[in-house]
Amino acid sequence: MRHMGQSKLRPLLIAGGLIILMVAITVGLIIRQAQARYQSTIYTGNGQTKVDATKPLSILLLGVDTGADGRIDKGNSDTIMVVTINPQTKKTVITSIPRDSLAQMVGDSKTNVQKLNAAYNIGGSTMAKASVGQLLNIPINYYATLNMGGLKQIVDAVGGVTITSPINSTFDGVTVTKGTHHLNGKEALSYSRMRYQDPRGDYGRQLRQQQVMRAVLVKLTKTKTYSRYSELLTSLKGNLKTDLSFNDLIGLATHDRANTKNIQSTQIVGQPAWINTSSYQILSTSTLQKASNQIRQELGLKQSKISNMETKLNAMNTTYDGKTNLNYNTDGLDTITYSDNTK
Repeated sequence: MRHMGQSKLRPLLIAGGLIILMVAITVGLIIRQAQARYQSTIYTGNGQTKVDATKPLSILLLGVDTGADGRIDKGNSDTIMVVTINPQTKKTVITSIPRDSLAQMVGDSKTNVQKLNAAYNIGGSTMAKASVGQLLNIPINYYATLNMGGLKQIVDAVGGVTITSPINSTFDGVTVTKGTHHLNGKEALSYSRMRYQDPRGDYGRQLRQQQVMRAVLVKLTKTKTYSRYSELLTSLKGNLKTDLSFNDLIGLATHDRANTKNIQSTQIVGQPAWINTSSYQILSTSTLQKASNQIRQELGLKQSKISNMETKLNAMNTTYDGKTNLNYNTDGLDTITYSDNTK
C-alpha cells in the first residue's frame, strides 16, 4: 500500500484547518450576536455580579400577568416560584408560593401588608425579591420575570412540551383532556392559566405551571442546534427580564446540565382568610418555618427561626383558624381592596 506523501497530505490538513476555523468563526459570531441581543433586550443587571456555578443559588421566577388576555399594564406576579439550583447535590427544586399570600411589601415607604403578587407591581423585581426573601427568611440571589403571553412563543421555540394532565382543562378555546399530550405554545399557555375548572383551585394551577416549566427546562438541555437557540432568544425578547447575564446563563447551562435530570417541585399551602373584604391566603408560622428550612437546606444554609411581620400577625390572630373563622386582623396595615375576578 502506498502512503500519501507529505506534499499531498499538507493541502488536506490546511483545508481541514480552514474549515474548522470558519466553523469556529461562524459559531463565535452567532454567540456574539446572541449575547449582544440578550444583553440589550433581556438583561437588567449592572454587569458586576458573576455566578459561581459551583455553589448553590436561588432564583425568584415571576410569571407576570401581562402579554396574555390583552393585558398591557405592568401586571402583578400571578406565578411566584423560588428555584434553587445546587450543583453539589445535583438537584433543582421549584417551590411555588401562593400569589394571594399575605406579605409585607418590603422596601415600601410605609409599613403595609398586601397580597404577595402585588410586590412586583409596586416596586418591581427589587421589592419582589426583598418581600419573598423576608417572608421565607431566605436569600434570593437572582430573579427572572416572564410575561405569561411569552410562554406560548417559548414553548414553540423548544418544539413543544409533553405533559400528563390529571384533569380535563378548557380555557381560551383550547381543551386538554386528561392524559399525556404533546402541547404547542398556545395549548401550553391555556393549560397553565386555567384555574376555575381545577378542584384544587390556584394550587392546582401552580402544579400545572410547574409541569410546563419542568418540561421546558428538560427540552432546553436537549436543544443543540444554533437555529433553535436563535428562535428561543427571539421568543424571549420583550417577554423575559432577568439580572442573570448571558455569560452567567451559559455558565449555569454548561456546569449544571445534570441538575435538570433531577428536578423536583413542591408548593407552600396556606389557609383562606378575609381581609378588608378581600380573599387572601395565610401562611401559618409553622408552614413558613418548614418551607424556610427546606429551601435553606437546598442552599446549603443552616436553619434559622423566622421572625417577621407575618409571624407577628399570626401570633396576634389567636382566634383565626382558616376553617370556621376566616377573619384575619392586620392591625390596620392593609390598605388595598382586591377583586377576585382575575383569571
